[in-house]
Amino acid sequence: MKTGDNETPPAEQLADGMLLLHSVLDRTDQEALVAALKEVAAAAPFFTPRMPRTAKPFSVAMTNCGPLGWVSDVKGYRYQPTHPETGRPWPAMPALVLELWQGLAGYPHPPEACLVNYYRPGARMGLHQDRDEEDFDAPVLSVSLGDTCVFRVGGTRRKDPTRSVRLASGDVVVFGGPARLAYHGVDRLIANSSCLLRDWLPEGGRINLTMRRVSRPHVTPV
Repeated sequence: MKTGDNETPPAEQLADGMLLLHSVLDRTDQEALVAALKEVAAAAPFFTPRMPRTAKPFSVAMTNCGPLGWVSDVKGYRYQPTHPETGRPWPAMPALVLELWQGLAGYPHPPEACLVNYYRPGARMGLHQDRDEEDFDAPVLSVSLGDTCVFRVGGTRRKDPTRSVRLASGDVVVFGGPARLAYHGVDRLIANSSCLLRDWLPEGGRINLTMRRVSRPHVTPV
């Protein structure tokens, strides 16, 4: 895994504070992470989030790991410590997820939520901001596994110009600094561009992990 000072992954700056790190995870790392995510999904099955108010289903399925998980339903967007359907706590984050954060986030406190989004063939994600957290000083780390996607990113205003890039399996995007609240989304998948997930998810598709710090760190008064 290319996260150390002596093996920095190739980087492409997508915006001020947003870096695309190519091929951070090699095939062995990807397979190990998929195996760990199988265990996560066995403990916390994928569910279909729904839009607030309208209850329209997302085209992606979702689960979470870590102390908190992000959910969306008619009541709104929020973080909670339990699965919305089973009522059980979310499973712990895999060690490799925490290693990625420690190696790439440049932030002294651990992530509190790791969203696991499953894009089946044909799924997409409209432009949105990640802004349900208290602490915007912490970056967001996004990890791609499986099929390549066409990723769209803009500025901090919805009407700002956008550009699109392809995210391949093993790539990591770091959202930090001015780009922490950049609008972003997934236009489409490149069908059959990877076979990584097929032993687990017969349709194939893409898994996206999104690591987030939710709360502000507690500072002990001097």
